[in-house]
Amino acid sequence: MLEIKNVQKKYDHFQLNCTLNIQEGTITGLIGQNGAGKTTLFKAILGLIHIDGGTIQIPPKEEIGVVLADAGFSDYLTIGEIISILENMYMHFEKDYFIQKCDEFNLPRDKKILDFSTGMKAKLKVLIALTHHAQLLILDEPTSGLDVIARDDILNMIREFMEENPHHTVLISSHISSDLESLCDDVYMINDGAIVLHETIDDLLNQYALLKLDDQQYQNIDKAYLLKIKKENYGYCCLTNQKQFYQDNYPDIVIDKNNIDELFFMMIRGE
Repeated sequence: MLEIKNVQKKYDHFQLNCTLNIQEGTITGLIGQNGAGKTTLFKAILGLIHIDGGTIQIPPKEEIGVVLADAGFSDYLTIGEIISILENMYMHFEKDYFIQKCDEFNLPRDKKILDFSTGMKAKLKVLIALTHHAQLLILDEPTSGLDVIARDDILNMIREFMEENPHHTVLISSHISSDLESLCDDVYMINDGAIVLHETIDDLLNQYALLKLDDQQYQNIDKAYLLKIKKENYGYCCLTNQKQFYQDNYPDIVIDKNNIDELFFMMIRGE
């Protein structure tokens, strides 16, 4: 569905160099700190910036729905005016469904977008992206800054989109790890313009683990399956992708419950 090979973009103080393969029928997450390269990568995929190397294979633009944080329709338009624009932009604009969802989310059709709340604007952006028979959604931080209810509404829209067609595909970035854990099939972690990890969500949550070791435990433990190590006040925090091995062979060590934020932190800060 979307293949990105060695895509490079060079700036004075930053360089993007990424390879991703987004499988059809899946939801893939992209996680990284501000400035890690998520938005630059999305703009490269969409042809909004010139790349310095690599290749991108992407469906036709008519088949792509996009949400970018710094792009969208003018705030001085109303939904009624946006409907007219979308009818002229897309051959397969689903006007009835779009209006139905606007009513469901209490988005007034005669009010300027300028007067919408942050949550209302975010829902409208996602609706615009997925109501023209898109096969691929590219969503850059669609839930950023939203309350729990607004986030849940948007995540449910994405789930409904996936349920409609087994070929539908989503690439989504987010700072909110719980969104990715509950939504995605796999996740890429990006740091300083490079992919540092790619795993399925199931493997991340079931096979990866953080081991908390005192000095003696660290000296005695088999380090063959430790990916990253960080010295702490109490001893050591160690990242592994072989949790079962350490559970079976070292029953006395502390193994923290997994979450994507802590795993990402260790991938970046560990040695």
